[in-house]
Amino acid sequence: MREILAALLLGLPAAAAAQSRPPIDTVIGSIEKVHSFSETAVSPDGRRVAWVEDLTPAGESGPTAIWATELPSGKAVRVSAAAGATSEAHEAGLAWSPDSRTLAFLSDARSHGQVQLFTTDLASPPRKVTAAEGQLDHPRWAPDGRRIAVLYVAGSTQAAGALVAYKPDAGVVGDSTDEQRIAIVDVASAAIKEVSPANMWVYDYDWSPDGAWFAAEATEGSGTNNYWTAQLYTVDAVSGETKSIWKPSLQLAVPRVSPDGQWVAVIHGIMSDEGANGGDVYVASARGGGVTNVTPGLKGSARSLLWISPADLLVNEFTDGDCRLVTHRIGRDGNAQASTSAGKTASGQYVTALSASKDGGVVAAVVQSFHHAPEVYAGRDLGTAITSVNAAVVPSWGEAKSLHWKSDEYVIQGWLLYPQPFDPSRKYPMVVSVHGGPSAAHFATFPQRWTAVLPSQGYFVLLPNPRGSFGGGAAFAEANVKDFGYGDLRDILAGIDAAAKEAPVDTSRVGITGWSYGGYMAMWAVTQTNRFKAAVAGAGIANWQSYYGQNRIDQWMLPFFGASVYDDPAIYAKSSPITFIKHVKTPTLVLHGDRDSEVPTPQGYEFWHALKTLGVPTELVIYDGEGHAISKPDHQRDLLRRLVGWFDKYLQ
Repeated sequence: MREILAALLLGLPAAAAAQSRPPIDTVIGSIEKVHSFSETAVSPDGRRVAWVEDLTPAGESGPTAIWATELPSGKAVRVSAAAGATSEAHEAGLAWSPDSRTLAFLSDARSHGQVQLFTTDLASPPRKVTAAEGQLDHPRWAPDGRRIAVLYVAGSTQAAGALVAYKPDAGVVGDSTDEQRIAIVDVASAAIKEVSPANMWVYDYDWSPDGAWFAAEATEGSGTNNYWTAQLYTVDAVSGETKSIWKPSLQLAVPRVSPDGQWVAVIHGIMSDEGANGGDVYVASARGGGVTNVTPGLKGSARSLLWISPADLLVNEFTDGDCRLVTHRIGRDGNAQASTSAGKTASGQYVTALSASKDGGVVAAVVQSFHHAPEVYAGRDLGTAITSVNAAVVPSWGEAKSLHWKSDEYVIQGWLLYPQPFDPSRKYPMVVSVHGGPSAAHFATFPQRWTAVLPSQGYFVLLPNPRGSFGGGAAFAEANVKDFGYGDLRDILAGIDAAAKEAPVDTSRVGITGWSYGGYMAMWAVTQTNRFKAAVAGAGIANWQSYYGQNRIDQWMLPFFGASVYDDPAIYAKSSPITFIKHVKTPTLVLHGDRDSEVPTPQGYEFWHALKTLGVPTELVIYDGEGHAISKPDHQRDLLRRLVGWFDKYLQ
């Protein structure tokens, strides 16, 4: 009935209106055909490359496949510890030996879910090296080629990280005593020895060129909660003696030791999630002699980095919506002497999983855009695709335009996705999708979930990167500190006007959605304005004061609010949707995972309960067994159907 009424209002035949919207399950099925890639690894000599392909839409939580090939044009071969190279294993963690002959990787294929370390020369079946009990991650060969370091959580059966579904509490509740330590595996004997201190959680690390010590990004206490206080350490590879060489003001990521052992390069900046990197590049003296910002004034955010010579640092930078590879030459004083473009990336492309040969002559990465699904590229300039897994996937959305608009003192960048099919003579509803984080961004990625489904159903989708996002420099990324919701909402509202100037958007039919911080922004927006006619809030925060005591990662809030809720409750109340809840008139659908430790379900209940009490149309949907990320395919499909149905009800 809705389609017939819409057709009459638009002066179109009902049959034409129906044909313009493919069945949502057809679109979801197309999305689920897209395979992503989570890693690439170029051998030190540049002659081989390996990569990890995710075999299900659920991503890394599902089966994966490791592939390897000779460069420049060899045939890809499957590398697997599973008998017959089946797809029923999770395999990742690629590391080439210094002589480029042996690939190490992690697999749960032979151990009923327990990950173990394997090695292979690609010509022989993989050899199982370890018999560990616990979580293994991040294998790295020692320079001598006889040892492999790993990150090891002995005895743990719970995957690390705040995104996974947490185990329900029972009995006396307390902090986890698990610690992720650097352990060294002797390849010949399979002996494993934990090296870093037992009271310390190591997030990432790198060998020194002589194999005598490690650089480590680590913290004392809970690894889930204390990432935001991590320091840069050196760890002796024999004694485990640990020394802090930098206590940063903000967050650290990807410590990498220069080939001469003089420097440890890191990314430093305000980062709201461990693993979602963005900031400036710093180099610290390995002897503790000082720290230098290599990229001062960068109007972007470094995402990853690699040393390709004792003086050259290859950095993947995200700037104004685009990725670019830049080589920074580091002088003896730690300052960047020169910066040059490296690698071939075009406007509107997104680059991840960057790896390189020892001399940087060959690079590999996962490259994608709004209209080209992810594939692995490798070669001298990232110019050659070596996979074609997603070649047959057809986008269900139209054009993608990069927009810029003024808001306060900032120029904001964002993306506008067009509906498919598109008729320029009519106006369309639009949904604003706010990214999570807040330290993150909408990148030029091949759309998934609602950014893929909504355009196929006749919606424009606006993907803004407001203040607090990566891509505009350190000051821009910190511009929402102590100001959650205020400046970033002004940026988003200005973006709606910019989109309406660019395309036939019906500004009387605009909705808003998002997950995590994006879910918070959806909740916040409907308490501040009636401009949105419908909202869908996923894993959003309704009340920063109660949230502080409910979540298991309260340390992340200190850099953004400046104090704990107990020391400054007013700063938390100022940005809480619940403070302004009586202003809400917008119908709001609330979605949540029932075992979410990052944003516990009481936040969803609190917002839903308030709207229900106030007579505002609302629904609350809880997905059982899910953490902060909804990963089960059935739940993902249900979520998309509900989201489209909600916006259809109030915007079409």
